[in-house]
Amino acid sequence: MEALRESFLHLTFQMSSYKRATLDEEDLIDTTSNGVYHPSTVQVSLHRGSGPRCWTRRSDAERKLVLVVCALSLALFICILTLGLHYNETHPGVCLSEPCVSVAAAVMGALDRSVDPCTDFYNFACGGWVKKNPLPEGKSRWGPFSNLWEQNMAIMKSLLENTNQQGLSKAELKAQRYYQACMSEARIEELGSQPLQELINQTGGWALTGPWDKENFQEVLRIVSANYRTSPFFTVFVSTDSKNSTSNIIQVDQSGLGLPSREYYLNKTANEKYLKAYLGFLVELGVLLGGSEETSRRMMQEIVDFETSLANITVPQEERRDEELIYHKIQAKNLSSLAPAVDWMPFLRAVFAPVSLNDSEPVVVYATEYLQKVSQLITNTNKSTLNNYMMMKVVRKMVSILDQRFQDAEQRFLEVMYGTKKSCTPRWNLCVSDTDSALGFALGALFVKATFAEDSKAFAEDMVSEIKWAFEDSLKQVGWMDGDTKKAAKEKADAIYNMIGYPKFIMDPKELDKVFNDFEVVSDLYFKNVMHYYNFSGRVTADQLRKAPNRDQWSMTPPTVNAYYNPTKNEMVLPAGILQAPFYSRAWPKALNFGGIGVVMGHELTHAFDDQGREYDKDGNLRSWWKNSSVEAFKRQTRCMVEQYSNYSVNNEPLNGKHTLGENIADNGGLKAAYKAYVNWIQKNGEEATLPALGMTNHQLFFVGFAQVWCSVRTPESSHEGVITDPHSPSRFRVIGTISNSHDFSKHFNCKADSPMNPKRKCELW
Repeated sequence: MEALRESFLHLTFQMSSYKRATLDEEDLIDTTSNGVYHPSTVQVSLHRGSGPRCWTRRSDAERKLVLVVCALSLALFICILTLGLHYNETHPGVCLSEPCVSVAAAVMGALDRSVDPCTDFYNFACGGWVKKNPLPEGKSRWGPFSNLWEQNMAIMKSLLENTNQQGLSKAELKAQRYYQACMSEARIEELGSQPLQELINQTGGWALTGPWDKENFQEVLRIVSANYRTSPFFTVFVSTDSKNSTSNIIQVDQSGLGLPSREYYLNKTANEKYLKAYLGFLVELGVLLGGSEETSRRMMQEIVDFETSLANITVPQEERRDEELIYHKIQAKNLSSLAPAVDWMPFLRAVFAPVSLNDSEPVVVYATEYLQKVSQLITNTNKSTLNNYMMMKVVRKMVSILDQRFQDAEQRFLEVMYGTKKSCTPRWNLCVSDTDSALGFALGALFVKATFAEDSKAFAEDMVSEIKWAFEDSLKQVGWMDGDTKKAAKEKADAIYNMIGYPKFIMDPKELDKVFNDFEVVSDLYFKNVMHYYNFSGRVTADQLRKAPNRDQWSMTPPTVNAYYNPTKNEMVLPAGILQAPFYSRAWPKALNFGGIGVVMGHELTHAFDDQGREYDKDGNLRSWWKNSSVEAFKRQTRCMVEQYSNYSVNNEPLNGKHTLGENIADNGGLKAAYKAYVNWIQKNGEEATLPALGMTNHQLFFVGFAQVWCSVRTPESSHEGVITDPHSPSRFRVIGTISNSHDFSKHFNCKADSPMNPKRKCELW
């Protein structure tokens, strides 16, 4: 506390000096005016005489001179008044409120002034933060997003543990019971692996732990997919039909790997330690379930080999970005000719029970070639390996809900996989996260009532309008797009629907209870509650098949620190969890708000026009609504960005500019729209006060605020995983990639032409 007080006093001293300089500037202007025009001298001569008699003694020339001097004096007074008012508008001084002092200290502490912003803006903006923020124990990455999520988690913990709250809905009480069951460690330890063993036996058995039915492949596939929501071989789900956004449809896609990406299996040299740790983890799970070390190792090696075969036929994500090319609508009966190894109609009826399906049910397949190959792989693989693989998919999914032995085994694997230091993650952390996954909108109702100010919603809506205006204004200047396509693009931007804070239904206890009415939660049987959740979510999914898409069906819960754009609904969603510091505060300068949450909004809006979002029209339908000339021009423009980001690397590992293209387009468009919106706000409202002690303009503060949202530290293993799997560029390149394409950044930081952050070649799209 004493150190904090000293820091505050030090900052106050710097602030005072800065404010005095501003006041001195105002005094200087006033003094200069008096020195030039001498208004006080004029006033003295006007008051020396004694009324009309003095005036009558003046000659005509003198009287005219006095009138001229009076007129000049009045004009001078008006000029001074006008200049003073204008100065106050354009030089509003320094903000010395408590929030301004606090955020100024945070911004200053994150900076590294020894770095030239035109050489490396990320290190300039974040170097101080990186030095002061070593990775917390047990974390593979850390930054403002994860820090804010931890704060939100602590709030949710308090809400879930406060069982004395009055007036809670049934759904909110279920969330508390679900959490309590997860926290019942003694009961979980007492049951051990028994619940999983019983589940395996009910599914048909497993050669590792006892007898199994060799002829039940189709039945086991149905059970593990329908009852336990696993996705061996492929994934089947219900979502909006991309070519008919008013209806939902069954969709089938590739899936089935135990590691995060196909690259982990195929590039064995670079990923040897991960494959070894993965095999060791599976072997340990087998032994914990009663298998011998030798049998378990042989069986798990077969599983890893089978997953490697799956990886070989899995299509890389960068080759799946054009949805027009991979979208194939067929009838359910045609799945049998596409992938005959699966008995499709009984499978689909099991997964989507109790909905009635016939063989003419429409299905969208996003991986036709993969399904053909996986069918061949299933046919050519012995049944014991297939059964072992499916059983292990179930076991992997259940590890976190079993006793401590299983969680310790997983923790040892994750330490290798993500480079985390050994730690004992508090049980409540896991339980809050799992409750958010299962009953996130019930928990979200508690969170919103406790933390979310309704005026934040109005503020966010106003800012979204500002960002949208800026994007549309920039759209007018786009030279590579034809007029008709540009007009349609503006119509799409106008039609984007904003969902801010939370879906409305969670604030209505009756509606909220109705949503979770069929979800049974018991007080002390965590494993059973999770099984109930799988059953409940399966029925909800099936129910959606015969309903129209609903805007109140969010893909994120209210406490989530994130945002997203949904192309089939043409909507942008900003949960309550992200509408707070360090992304936004009503008490902060607008420069920080536009640079923080404003860029987030611009990012999501621009997704409507990235390489995938642009394929959807204003009504959320996948169709060709661009003229061919503009499509080709778009592709030419994006090649620049693909090349730019492919030239970046992390730990000598190059980024994949094709894989990250959509997010890079959104980052660049979001920054440009947010800055343009901020400039427009200044033009309408006047310059705002600067923050104390920083010595930077608010335009510079905008870019610094944007960059500091992305300050982060990460283990090499986590960075490796990010390069391979994440469609976003690493934090460092989300900053320098965007600002090096920004003319406004270079202008306000006076970066010389061809300096690292101001290259001559800039990639511009929107």
